[in-house]
Amino acid sequence: MCGIAGIVNHRGDPAAGEIIAAMNAALVHRGPDASGIYLDEQVAFGHRRLSILDLENGTQPFKNEDGSVIAVFNGEIYNFRRLRDELTARGHTFRSATDTEVIVHLYEELGGECVRLLEGMFAFAVYNAKTRRLLLARDRLGQKPLLYFMTNGTLVFASEFSALKCHPKMPTELDVNAVSDYLSFQYIPGPGTIYRNVHKLAPGHQLEFRLNEGTTSIRSYWHLDHSLKLTEPFDEAARTLRGLVEKSVERRLMADVPVGTFLSGGIDSTIITAIAASKRLPEKTNAYTIGFNETKYDERTFAARAASAINQRTGGGIVHMERVVNPGDFTLLEKLCAHCGEPYADASILPTARLSEFAASGVKVALSGDGADEIFCGYERYLALRWASRFSLLPGFLQRPLLKAASGLIPDGGERTLSGRLRRFLRVMAATKEQRYFTLLDRCGASLKQTLFGEKLRAAANRNSAELFDALQWELTSVNQIERLSEIDMHTYLPGDILTKVDIASMMYSLEVRSPFLDREVVEFAARLPLSYKLRGTKRKRILCEAFKDVLPREISGRAKKGFGVPVAAWLRRDWRSAAEQALFDGKLCNGEYFRRETVESLWKEHLSGKRDYSYLLWNLLIFSLFLERN
Repeated sequence: MCGIAGIVNHRGDPAAGEIIAAMNAALVHRGPDASGIYLDEQVAFGHRRLSILDLENGTQPFKNEDGSVIAVFNGEIYNFRRLRDELTARGHTFRSATDTEVIVHLYEELGGECVRLLEGMFAFAVYNAKTRRLLLARDRLGQKPLLYFMTNGTLVFASEFSALKCHPKMPTELDVNAVSDYLSFQYIPGPGTIYRNVHKLAPGHQLEFRLNEGTTSIRSYWHLDHSLKLTEPFDEAARTLRGLVEKSVERRLMADVPVGTFLSGGIDSTIITAIAASKRLPEKTNAYTIGFNETKYDERTFAARAASAINQRTGGGIVHMERVVNPGDFTLLEKLCAHCGEPYADASILPTARLSEFAASGVKVALSGDGADEIFCGYERYLALRWASRFSLLPGFLQRPLLKAASGLIPDGGERTLSGRLRRFLRVMAATKEQRYFTLLDRCGASLKQTLFGEKLRAAANRNSAELFDALQWELTSVNQIERLSEIDMHTYLPGDILTKVDIASMMYSLEVRSPFLDREVVEFAARLPLSYKLRGTKRKRILCEAFKDVLPREISGRAKKGFGVPVAAWLRRDWRSAAEQALFDGKLCNGEYFRRETVESLWKEHLSGKRDYSYLLWNLLIFSLFLERN
């Protein structure tokens, strides 16, 4: 795991060396173990290394034998040893045992087609000095970030905004449509960013920049297909799935440094930890759990039960490490906002950061259960949309106003209360069939945006953020409406929210997090499963639970998904009230240009009174305020 940066086609700019050095320094947290820079008349590459493999010989940038191909790489290639053997047989010479060098020689053989053979999580750049072409590539599901912009024929890229901002020509104009989308989703969907003309390379895509012509082209090299379904019986498919997940975990244990796991007490992390423990015997595996003083959000009891069950199976294969933390540290929030580089308001990044900090005290690599909910239909919202479609008993022109009126009569007790969930479900049912999923996710409705937006955001007041989902419809491959929702999440929520959170929170503490459920073979197999194998009745992730029923204690396999939540509503009313008020009302947020002060004050007062729960929207505004103060 590392940080990369580059300036390509700088035309001998004498400042390029200083700029790339500054960009590289901004990424030190991503790679504190080593630093490298390559500089010539056209290309400046920077690299920060977190040493995981071949600790002595892995410093980047890497070159081929004659120095004509240069690469910087962030991530892990899990099939690199097999590729290395094949390349050696073809006459290539290696001077290290790293996966990065494999990319260099594979590019020599195949050019841009090399990306299709790589199994892992990655973002990399390869420059060919002979053809004067640059290749940027990002892994299939977006586990590793890659940002870029063009300016006067020069392409600049980096792993994080902090590095991009070291370049004096980085565009700084805010994209008002991105602000609108952010308020709806709590993150900014790719390939856009908060800045106009700064982009995220989309997952499963590669970009080629041809310096001689000054042109770029972007194309997809992988697309997940849900249209072809397996015919094998459920039990047989469960056995196949188990083998694929076990193989994936084994691949991700590859390291020359200590490897641990995250253990929350949920289905996904329990499975990953159990497999890791069995594969590493007789060596013990550290499994990290954090707990909270707020009982509603604390899962230590379930994590302890999972740890006990795993140790019974493996004869003590894990060392369960547990720590009570307070994620509600406002300075931590400010630090995370700085690392995100653009507004990002999923509050679960706070406990994720504390968990990463804890794990980083003992290991350099941790395995997580991320991705299982998307590929095996684990979210409650999939069930909610199924129920909504079945309860459409009245004509729409009658049903919608009645349901809207009914939702208004229910007290707003908050997101995690029965009344709050019922209000939300009624709002979803009141929406048109096409708008229901967006309505379920939307945190700031169109009418509220009209009264909330100030002068600078006026052009986005009529922005329909649901267009993001509409634009994806032609890419979706499933014929089942519920499965199409999981497809949408894999294009949007997974890379934009979940994987962004994990990357930022873990790399802030120089920890590499690997996600076995996001292995290509696992994901493609899951896509071929009939929906009933994943979601049946009220049972979610059905086949995953069946495949590992001997691993999962009954109280874990049968419990409802809890999520990595934090008590945002209560913090805003108590612990963070003063700091939040200062951020919301004393800075740039409510000076009339971005948001109307009277609207924000009204939302704030209603929330403080307990009459309404506006915690999601207020949290979004709080994060945006912290972003404005830094930018």
